[in-house]
Amino acid sequence: MKRTLTTLTALLATAALAGGAQGPTVPDRGTVTVNGSTVFYKATGSGQPLLLIHGYPLSGELFKNNRALLARNFRVITVDLPGFGLSRAPNADASIENYASTVLGVMDALNLNQVVAGGMSMGGMTLFQMYKMAPERFRGLIFIDTTADPSGVAEKANWLGTGQQAQERGVASLVDILMPRMLTGQSRMTMPNQVMHLGGLVKQASLNGAVGGATALANRPDANPILPTIRVPTLYLFGAEDNLTPPEVAMKMQMNTPGSRLVLIPGAGHAATFEKASAAARAMNDFALGLR
Repeated sequence: MKRTLTTLTALLATAALAGGAQGPTVPDRGTVTVNGSTVFYKATGSGQPLLLIHGYPLSGELFKNNRALLARNFRVITVDLPGFGLSRAPNADASIENYASTVLGVMDALNLNQVVAGGMSMGGMTLFQMYKMAPERFRGLIFIDTTADPSGVAEKANWLGTGQQAQERGVASLVDILMPRMLTGQSRMTMPNQVMHLGGLVKQASLNGAVGGATALANRPDANPILPTIRVPTLYLFGAEDNLTPPEVAMKMQMNTPGSRLVLIPGAGHAATFEKASAAARAMNDFALGLR
C-alpha cells in the first residue's frame, strides 16, 4: 500500500538535536497522518535516532522504563501503532504490512532517513516487513520477543477469538487473558504497580486497534525468507522465560540471520523490555553504541 502523508502536527516543537552527525531534529511529541491513521510519536534524549515499536495491544509507553538510560546516548523515538495508545485508526482493517508502511511513513515525515530500530512482538513482525520494504533505512535491527513464523491454525483461531472477545466484551476484558502471557508469575505477584501500568496500556487501545491488531496477528506473513537477506547488525533480545515466543524461537531466527547475536534476559517473560527494563535497556544501549 502506498504511503500517504497529509498532516504533521508537532505538539511540542522543541528542537533537541542539531542536524548532521547528531541526527535530524525531531520534536518531543506530535502526530503524523499516514495511510488514513493519525499516529502519535514521542521522542526524548539526543544523538542518533533509535526507533522503538510496541507489541499488541500496547503503546509506545511499553518502553517507558527504558527511555532514561537509552536517552543518554540516543534520540529515542516511540510510536503508537494505529488504534493503540494516542493513535487513531479509521477502521479495524489492519495488517502487519500496513503497520510497516505506516511506520515508514512516520519516518519520512520526521526526516528519519536511517535509524536503529527495535520492535517487540507485533512490533518485531512489523519491523521485519519494514526491512523488507526499505532495507536502506536501517543501521541496525533489534527484535524483541517476536517471531518470523506465520500463525498456525490454532494460533490464528486464538487471535481471531481475541478480536471477537474485544468486540463482545470490550477491550478491557483482554487484560486478564494477556497479562499471564506477558509477565512471569513472579512479576505479577511482586510488581502490582507495573502490572497495573501495563494493564492500563491495554485498556487504552481502541476497539479498532484491538480488533485490527488481532486480525493482523492472525494473518501475519511468513518473515522467515527475510532473515537470510538481512545485511545490517541484528540483535535478538528475549526474555528467558517467554512462553509465548520462547528462546528456541529466538535461537532459530538468530541461526538464520547472518552475523546476528542473541541476548536472553533472566527472569523475564514476553514483555521483557518492561519486566526487566534496566537489563533490556542496557542490552539495547550496548548494541546500538557498537554501531557508531
